[in-house]
Amino acid sequence: MIPQTLSKFYIDGQWVEPITADRLGVENPATGAIIAEVALGSPADADRAVAAARAAFDDYARWPVAERIALLARVLEIYQRRSEDFAEAMRLEMGAPITWAREAQVWAGQVHLESTLIAAERMVWEEMRGSTRLVREGIGVCALITPWNWPMNQIACKVAPALVAGCTMVLKPSEIAPLSGTLFAEVCHEAGVPRGVFNLVHGTGPEVGAHLSAHPEVDMVSFTGSTRAGVQVAQAAAPTVKRVAQELGGKSANILLPGVDLEVAVRAGVEGCFGNTGQSCDAPTRMLVERARMDEVLAIAARVAAEVVIGDTTDPATTMGPLVSGLQFDKVQALIARGIEEGATLVCGGLGRPEGAPQGWYVRPTIFCHVTNDMTIARDEIFGPVLSILAYDDVEEAIRIANDTPYGLAAYVQGPRDLARAVGRRLRAGQVNLNGPDWDTFAPFGGYKQSGNGREYADWGIHDFCEVKALIGYGGE
Repeated sequence: MIPQTLSKFYIDGQWVEPITADRLGVENPATGAIIAEVALGSPADADRAVAAARAAFDDYARWPVAERIALLARVLEIYQRRSEDFAEAMRLEMGAPITWAREAQVWAGQVHLESTLIAAERMVWEEMRGSTRLVREGIGVCALITPWNWPMNQIACKVAPALVAGCTMVLKPSEIAPLSGTLFAEVCHEAGVPRGVFNLVHGTGPEVGAHLSAHPEVDMVSFTGSTRAGVQVAQAAAPTVKRVAQELGGKSANILLPGVDLEVAVRAGVEGCFGNTGQSCDAPTRMLVERARMDEVLAIAARVAAEVVIGDTTDPATTMGPLVSGLQFDKVQALIARGIEEGATLVCGGLGRPEGAPQGWYVRPTIFCHVTNDMTIARDEIFGPVLSILAYDDVEEAIRIANDTPYGLAAYVQGPRDLARAVGRRLRAGQVNLNGPDWDTFAPFGGYKQSGNGREYADWGIHDFCEVKALIGYGGE
């Protein structure tokens, strides 16, 4: 679905015309066709939105927590009612196959709204510690900068905790995938979010994102994107000493331990890497396997890769869509070429489009073996369906390889329970998934090292949007 409001911004409770007239074509990456144009904002547009958020903050921050929770519940209700609109929007803007759009992309937004509601109801907002009253209250005006790869997951992870914490906000979704963000603004309007509490401005990172990051009236920036862009956000924010929460890149290891069921573990690893066309920051892109069992692993991995269904994104049977853009396509092709040049062996896939895909930004699901951890494809975040399989001789070596990365967003361990637990404790990552657990939206999500700082999901996300005030002597005579 293409929103009718795409050419406007949502500021101070109404849809307004941009100050500038710049436009960007929105491409359907499955066909290459331009399906709409989105207005691109300027610093002046961002200033309007920040001013509206600042003006609304004092009143909204005084809302009782129960009323803020009720407001988020109305947002959830309308979001669920419009779920098919969101699914179609993400199919069009990012090439998500329709089944994946419904069952993963739309669902992710829903489950984070639900988890934040539950966490807000359970959270201790005020407490006594001796004679001191501790109060958790919204940090202020927040700039929320979200990516294109999981649009509603990241918007919900930021907007929901900001709303219940009592913050006001300006959302800048990715200009590559602006449809779903615009729909979310429509949801907030229908839900009765007060004027100025939620604002939306489209625009580029260097223009609008950078301006919001440096803005003296913004108290916090919550950013999800590449590590390179995250560094720029932090540098822009530093002079005003605002809080910066970041969820950045990843190059997650997936250790298959001795004694693991290879059929189960390899299948889970390949499917996890290829999900969302490999465009997930926590994808298990480095599979570490015992050297002696490498041949077994490669046979299973090639078979699973052959089961991927690439095709029309409107077909419910399609399991892999295109990459989001020509820029991303070129990046992935260059990294596949680098893997070949550096001596890795192709198990399947490789350069070029898959058979039967003459248009759109489709790529071949690719698996490399004989990869060493110093190769580019083992170091760089590729953000495409490219799996590197590395060999290890003992568990100690596997742990060393897994931790030998500038990233630390996620890691995966599969094998006997006690050994998996012991290995998991030694991995330097914010989330370590043991033996294929269900997605836990109450577990903190965020990274070590260059994968960012701060944590998202449920109460962890709420805490990041709060200040803690100590009223000393509150309980005294």
